[in-house]
Amino acid sequence: MRIAVAGGTGTVGRHVMDTAKQRGHGVVSLSRAGGVDLATGRGLDEALAGIDTVIDVAGINSTATKKAVDYFTNASQNLLAAEEKAGVKHHVVLSIAGIDNARSGLYAGKLVQEDTVRHGDVPWTILRSTQFHEFVPLVVQVASAGPVVVVPKMFTAPVAAREVAEALVDAAEAGPRGRLPDLGGPRTEQLAGLVRSYLQKSGQRKKVVEAPFPGPMGKAMRSGALIPMAGAAVGRQTFQEWLDGLPR
Repeated sequence: MRIAVAGGTGTVGRHVMDTAKQRGHGVVSLSRAGGVDLATGRGLDEALAGIDTVIDVAGINSTATKKAVDYFTNASQNLLAAEEKAGVKHHVVLSIAGIDNARSGLYAGKLVQEDTVRHGDVPWTILRSTQFHEFVPLVVQVASAGPVVVVPKMFTAPVAAREVAEALVDAAEAGPRGRLPDLGGPRTEQLAGLVRSYLQKSGQRKKVVEAPFPGPMGKAMRSGALIPMAGAAVGRQTFQEWLDGLPR
């Protein structure tokens, strides 16, 4: 199978590329470095020539609702239009668990993306997952102010990015199946506790301050509404196991 990976250089995308190659598929990455811009559609027609399936794990580094909605609207419409023109048979997209309960920021963009895919003409599969283990160091990076890390009060069930990638390649191989069961990690954790464990492992002497996030998003974080419901698929690697594997 010939697979194109949108966001192939990202946290999950790198694992998707590696997993697909290991299984014998021909794989190309859709990235700006390769002359492809999803937001404008530049380079898509050439990149999708001969492609059977697209796995979309592309994202945007912004939590602003308008930016997220605009990006995912444009990127999805451009990608699906180019896929239809190229004769792509299957569009697989990674989304986020619980976004129906938190319709702002990045989650609002992912809801628009899902809706665009559902109403498009390319047969599709959607997989929602929880945050990856790598979400924790990202929180430390963006939420640090000197010696303090301000962490939203949040329940999460972090999952291994590699396992998400494997599930996406499984979906590509299985063919269009609509909305799949959500995929979450094996344990429900408090984000502040995960951040403290990561700081200790990485030798960073920072104080963690837990604060409630405002609005419906904050309510969803605090209530556990972003945790997959019963019947979801469950990953294998715990956050602690991932953390133990990091270099000191």
